[in-house]
Amino acid sequence: MFIDRVKIKIKGGNGGNGCVSFYRAKYVVNGGPDGGDGGKGGDIIFEATKDINTLMDFRYKRTFKAMPGEDGGKKNCSGKDAENIIIKVPVGTIIKEAKTNKIMADMVVDGEQKVIIKGGKGGKGNQHFATPTRQAPRYAEKGRISKEYEVILELKLIADVGLIGFPNVGKSTLLSMVTNANPKIANYHFTTLAPNLGVVRSRWGDDFVMADIPGLIEGASDGVGLGHEFLRHVERTKVFIHVVDCAGIEGDNPIDSAKRSYLSV
Repeated sequence: MFIDRVKIKIKGGNGGNGCVSFYRAKYVVNGGPDGGDGGKGGDIIFEATKDINTLMDFRYKRTFKAMPGEDGGKKNCSGKDAENIIIKVPVGTIIKEAKTNKIMADMVVDGEQKVIIKGGKGGKGNQHFATPTRQAPRYAEKGRISKEYEVILELKLIADVGLIGFPNVGKSTLLSMVTNANPKIANYHFTTLAPNLGVVRSRWGDDFVMADIPGLIEGASDGVGLGHEFLRHVERTKVFIHVVDCAGIEGDNPIDSAKRSYLSV
């Protein structure tokens, strides 16, 4: 199943608390403060990869929470930093804050990583608060609270060539003939409900990616039907191939159909 838009919740790890401790040893009556610092909380990192091409996995796991840093210990022992959470998304994914719709990251390069939430900083142990006049501080700093967001992941396919046109004009057939893709082909409208990708192997130059975009209807650019859902995937396409049914099987004038299809985009 092709999923190109999901909402998930992400939260960075809180910082570990600093420790309140005093040095204790035989024959040492009043040891100084030796409380260690808390560890750093885990970051939330998104990574773009070509190994996946849909957001389907996020239908089953919608919450990602990094672990907090470890609390500081006595004898000046600092807490352990928490591991970062790396969330892999398809190349072409846009990350938006759900509340404001602000774009937080645009993942367009394979292997690219973006830190969306930084883990909280660990708190300082009581050893940092000792002064000549306050030699035995009985308090430490708490770890910083990390941020939490609801974000929308929106996938915009990145293709070199996009096939556009009205429903049932042969876009999927063309894709199946020039690539190894196997899109569904049938003699009725909206056979294709999600974009299909295929790689064209060229003998004269570099290979390129071709995308079969679901059929458009008149007014798609204004949001009629699922226009915006489909048009999202042609925004990054370098070249459009406008497919027109020149046979006029359904009684349409090919020239008029081409004009109306162009205006839909």
